[in-house]
Amino acid sequence: MTATAGQASTGKVVVLTGASSGIGRATAVELAARGYRLVLAARRADELGLLARQLDPTGGRVIAVPTDVTDDASRRALLAAAAAHFGRVDVLVNNAGVAVEQGWWWDDADPLRVLRVNLEAPIELTRLALPDMRRRGAGHIVNIGSVAGRVASNGVYSASKYGLRGFSLALRRELLGTGVTVSLIAPGFVRSEMTASARLPMPGPEVVARAVADVLERPRAEVIVPRFYAVLVLLNTLFPPVGDLAVRLMIGRR
Repeated sequence: MTATAGQASTGKVVVLTGASSGIGRATAVELAARGYRLVLAARRADELGLLARQLDPTGGRVIAVPTDVTDDASRRALLAAAAAHFGRVDVLVNNAGVAVEQGWWWDDADPLRVLRVNLEAPIELTRLALPDMRRRGAGHIVNIGSVAGRVASNGVYSASKYGLRGFSLALRRELLGTGVTVSLIAPGFVRSEMTASARLPMPGPEVVARAVADVLERPRAEVIVPRFYAVLVLLNTLFPPVGDLAVRLMIGRR
């Protein structure tokens, strides 16, 4: 896929995790349309390879690298593949995420996998990508958080997203003056495999994809999407009982 009319091709190299479905897939489509070169990462190799071929049949601008973001060797292999094919990584988008699928986290057989995927993996991938970005004095880390990292609603999932928010905002300050930028995108409910059981009106993942692409062109520290969730975040901060009511209405009984 080539850049659409009126959109200049940046040529920047983006590593995107969780790219095979949902927000990740929509982001891959959006970034490819804007001229970015992509390294798509996810565990589902078939879906990942199909998406890469759809976006770039030549394989020159988009490659698929099957990756388990919880595995150190797999993380290192991902960044090594990006460097081998494109020579560098300009942007790292930490999008891969999971939640406890059903019921309550304390009944789940392995609830800490949520922390491994949602928090540990972004930290470790960032740690691996930073040395070259800092050496070159250029780079952008984009972490996909959640409104659940501002309005607590699900114990372990919210813990992972609160942690990712703290990591992102602190890292941005730690890197001031280095040329490396950090942004956090905090989606509310959008249509995806993760929210398939939610009984709510939701926009598609494209709204998040556009937010990711926009912060690469106009960097911002934190963006909440869709924007109306910013009102919920404010009300929850000022009047916590309003947050209690909103969570009860949105999530209901599991």
